[in-house]
Amino acid sequence: MVTLTLPPALRLSDRTFEELCHHNPTLRLERTAQGDLIAMTPAGSETGSRNADLLGQLWYWNHQTKRGIVFDSSAGFTLPNGAIRSPDAAWIEKSRWAAIPLEQRQKFAPICPDFVLELKSPSDDLPPLQGKLEEYIANGAQLGWLIDPSLKTVHCYRPKHPPDLLQNSKSLSGSPLLPNFTLDLALIWP
Repeated sequence: MVTLTLPPALRLSDRTFEELCHHNPTLRLERTAQGDLIAMTPAGSETGSRNADLLGQLWYWNHQTKRGIVFDSSAGFTLPNGAIRSPDAAWIEKSRWAAIPLEQRQKFAPICPDFVLELKSPSDDLPPLQGKLEEYIANGAQLGWLIDPSLKTVHCYRPKHPPDLLQNSKSLSGSPLLPNFTLDLALIWP
């Protein structure tokens, strides 16, 4: 991950940031609330496989319940603080998503997901990821999981609560936000 700090005169508007992403489709870019650009390196193959397992479990639960919309890591969201972020997996309750006009949904939708999941890669530093989860919660997310396979830990984030640290858990429950969703961590741990 590389962070580019831009002086105020060079900060990118939403439209300019969208154009930059459009013209550089192989780059995974995010914009912080302060206007800095973050270029993320592609995930390693093992991390990509783990992320597919996580996303698949969330998608399957949602397919069964039809409670909302699931997003993969290529989806960007414009948070209320102005940051444009792309969690590894996200979920938004159906009526909240439907309330966004179609033309806004086709861009970086102006909404913070209800649930976000970040999977720590071996090349990631933990503090920036923790800050990202805190940012999601501060901007309206109701549940966030930061999963570190190498340490077999999960940092669980909820509004108005300090993060919980779970070690070597076999599964995670998404209730009450995601009723009856249980993430099987056996597929994730090395």
